[in-house]
Amino acid sequence: MERTGVLNRRWYLYLTEFFSGMGVMAVELGASRLLAPYFSSSQIVWTIIIGTIMIAMALGNVYGGRSADKNGDPGRLYGRILIAAVWIAAIPLVGKYVILGVTGLLVVTVSNGFLIWAAFLACMVLFVYPLFLLGTVTPSLVKYSVNSLDNNGRIVGTLGAWNTIGSILGTFLPTFVTIPAVGTAVTFLLFSGILLVIAAIYFISERKKITAVIISTVIFILCAIFGNSDSFAFWERDLTYEGESVYNYLQVRDTPQATILSTNVLFGVQSVRMKEGGLTGMYYDYALAAPVFADFGRKEHPSALVLGMGTGTWAMQLREFFPHCRVEGVEIDEKITDLARTYFELDPEIPVTTYDGRAYLQAVDGQYDCIMVDAYRDITIPFSMSSVEFFRQVREHLTPDGVMVVNMNMHEEDPDGINAQLSDTIAAVFDEVVVVDVPGSTNRELFAGAKLTDVSLTDAGALGATPQAEKELLSWRLSEVEGRLKSYERGGHLLTDYKAPVELLGMRVIDSLIREEIGLYKDAFRRQGLQGLLEVM
Repeated sequence: MERTGVLNRRWYLYLTEFFSGMGVMAVELGASRLLAPYFSSSQIVWTIIIGTIMIAMALGNVYGGRSADKNGDPGRLYGRILIAAVWIAAIPLVGKYVILGVTGLLVVTVSNGFLIWAAFLACMVLFVYPLFLLGTVTPSLVKYSVNSLDNNGRIVGTLGAWNTIGSILGTFLPTFVTIPAVGTAVTFLLFSGILLVIAAIYFISERKKITAVIISTVIFILCAIFGNSDSFAFWERDLTYEGESVYNYLQVRDTPQATILSTNVLFGVQSVRMKEGGLTGMYYDYALAAPVFADFGRKEHPSALVLGMGTGTWAMQLREFFPHCRVEGVEIDEKITDLARTYFELDPEIPVTTYDGRAYLQAVDGQYDCIMVDAYRDITIPFSMSSVEFFRQVREHLTPDGVMVVNMNMHEEDPDGINAQLSDTIAAVFDEVVVVDVPGSTNRELFAGAKLTDVSLTDAGALGATPQAEKELLSWRLSEVEGRLKSYERGGHLLTDYKAPVELLGMRVIDSLIREEIGLYKDAFRRQGLQGLLEVM
């Protein structure tokens, strides 16, 4: 094929390959952040994203090769890149509405695997088409680049290398640079703009489809103006902060009574600060039984470690009710720690290490009187912090009479469910395990240690160092906890580093909760159709 214009410069073909590979990976990383606030950032969601993108790329490879063989006009390829660029630019503007539309449709049609179906259909609608178009780039460029069989291997290899290098940069730049610095929306726009420029250079050099380039540029500018927003929760008007970190979508809301942090999923509470101090009315209060089990009141300088510090709700409660104790935290997301200092008045004397919880235990030698594990969020339970090997590490870092408390936030009664499997695994490591369900929530607090059943939570001596006003308040809560406590009898489950299907188990619980929540809407839709659904909503 005879090349003309800019195609005579092979470097331009290599740049096309480079930036298309970069664009594909940037969209994949951006897709995970776009979906996370609605469907979580679990391995299940990642699997769906990767799977649908691979489908799109495979189909694009097949179509691109056949199209190039039938019609050697490079304008067809660069036209596809132009369309892909505009589509990607529109994702920040329309993506959240598409996700909510898909979710609303599935509410009345799907009972099982809701998160899987919702995430899969959202990916299909938003990402498959533009990535299918970008999947046509490599086979098309091979057709335009190879002139003879003498050098076809070298040229194909060079194109593949440029694509791979672009993909590498497209992986690291969004994760470590653009998403934390400017957010998901701008990330989509940045890489869309690069693809737009690549396509525009070709058409301008060839003096073809200038009108199409102008229209695409105008659409891109409109998407940049109206879609350049950090707001995933577009219906919210009273957010104190909304942003992103390397790990999470973050949302801070301020109310007259409290400051609240939510992460990744647009409902629920990850951390809270009560402006008047005291109890929260949430699971943190029930977890305060742990320092009593560990006899903080009779120890001169008890110590506590929080794995999954968040903004420090429980750590601050410890300092309030047990002011003589030493508290430190581990939080993998440094941005959350920054928010804790800025919005949640986290005591500057409480040290927080930015690290993975399990890796931290491997790196330190100290022991603590109490360790709280609060790293489980919906179905994003880190398997590495749910295995028997992890809980053995926790025990090694406890004093002989130390106590571990685990917040399990997906309460269900299935004997083979996630809570049963976690509890069985913990009971395989610790002498005694007791649990308490937190009323009005899906949380269950699990306490593990030695001789827990011999401890009375209402023993006045257990709160010896607690100020009188706080002592009365905490005693009231502890008496409630004691009345609800149940000893846990171990079953036959065991989660290990090599087998811990926590996300699939968690998804079963989420499905159950969703079925309970949307039952009313489904019934209204069955009885009265769309009108009935609208009336209920």
